[in-house]
Amino acid sequence: MAVAWKLPTEVVSWIGRMAFVLDFRIAWRLLPLLAGALFAQGRQTVASWLRGGGLGRDFKRYYYFLGSLGRNVKSVAGVLFRIAVSILAPGDRLLLALDDTPTKRYGPKVEGAGVHHNPTPGPADQKFVYGHVWVTLSWVIRHPCWGAIGLPLLALMYVRQVSLRRIAPWYKVKFQTKLQQAASLVEWAVHTLYGLGKTLWIVADGAYAKRPFLQRALTLGTVVVSRLRKDAALWSVPEEVQPKHRRRGRPRKYGADKISLAKRAGHRQGWQHGDFELYGEQVRKTYKTFLATYKPVGGVIRVVLVKEAHSWFAYFCTKADAGVQEILEAVADRAAIEQNFHDLKEVHGAGKQQVRNYWANIAVYHLTLWWHTLIELWAWRKPKRELTDRKASPWDEASRRPSHADRRNALRRQCLQNEFQREASDGGCSRKFRRLWQRLLKLVA
Repeated sequence: MAVAWKLPTEVVSWIGRMAFVLDFRIAWRLLPLLAGALFAQGRQTVASWLRGGGLGRDFKRYYYFLGSLGRNVKSVAGVLFRIAVSILAPGDRLLLALDDTPTKRYGPKVEGAGVHHNPTPGPADQKFVYGHVWVTLSWVIRHPCWGAIGLPLLALMYVRQVSLRRIAPWYKVKFQTKLQQAASLVEWAVHTLYGLGKTLWIVADGAYAKRPFLQRALTLGTVVVSRLRKDAALWSVPEEVQPKHRRRGRPRKYGADKISLAKRAGHRQGWQHGDFELYGEQVRKTYKTFLATYKPVGGVIRVVLVKEAHSWFAYFCTKADAGVQEILEAVADRAAIEQNFHDLKEVHGAGKQQVRNYWANIAVYHLTLWWHTLIELWAWRKPKRELTDRKASPWDEASRRPSHADRRNALRRQCLQNEFQREASDGGCSRKFRRLWQRLLKLVA
């Protein structure tokens, strides 16, 4: 029999709405599986999720449920995205971050796994890693007290073309590059928020600042912010020609003069100074900004050069009239998705679930994404004292914002407290027993 964990009412409501898009015969399994994942101990395998929720007797059906869930992650993530927008009530502009991350897996029978470049080689200098690669989309929003926070929503598994032959043909998995998958995620976000009147800004690493992604994203009406290569082929903005002097044919799209970013950055004149709120603090930056035309974009872009102590960096925005503050804040807030990847692997154990089926792998990765977002939504308006208590750690910085692990533990404590209050509602517990319960609660969560 499943353990009926007493999750907060709002969290149960959100999970119920997410499950509504699934087949009604299996939709009810989403709540106990997520509850088991929240209270799983040790290595975050699916087996530990089932033990955490007391679902061991029915384990086969839950493994089958993962396969079905993996085929419907877009619909479930769409519901969660709408829930998040309605709860946080942002302005007209939403910032979405795109990046990819690997999760290590072992074994020849794991579908979709292969050899990929390792973005974090570490001291051992491991240039390659065997496992899955996930092109992930996160909504980045600024908390009034804690700065930029990423809410991961949807991901696509990148499978190398040479590895597709190891996936069953009836899965109908087609090869897509990371750029094509990133564009598909943007299309999903635009269609999910259709009718809400939101303007989507997409911030991505410089690896995604290429024509296959940029042109599809701009066709959808989004604004893209990214990093520019220092040797990027930029051209001047063509002069506007009066109608009476216009020649036959289409007007020029690109200027006649080539722009060298290195020369612009090396020139002493034209630098400006400004104060910006980046990475949670006020900093002073030295920058240059100008308009240029860029062929991968197919038109005019706003370029921002930033001088640092050791070098300079170039960024661009496809909205020509965007301000420097908007661009630099978007670039800085992109760090939230890197923090997401850290928390997903360290806190939720993404990549450790030990399932082999292609769709089951997609399902378990998304369950970690959704728990991350659900926890952040639950903790969004909670005061800091309810989320973390650093009295037991006087060496820690008291003003530091609660980590995602702190928020997850706060949710677990809330669930256990609800269980205790339900069982002790008759007032039969002594004061000594209550103190013992509080000590055990701190040890468990």
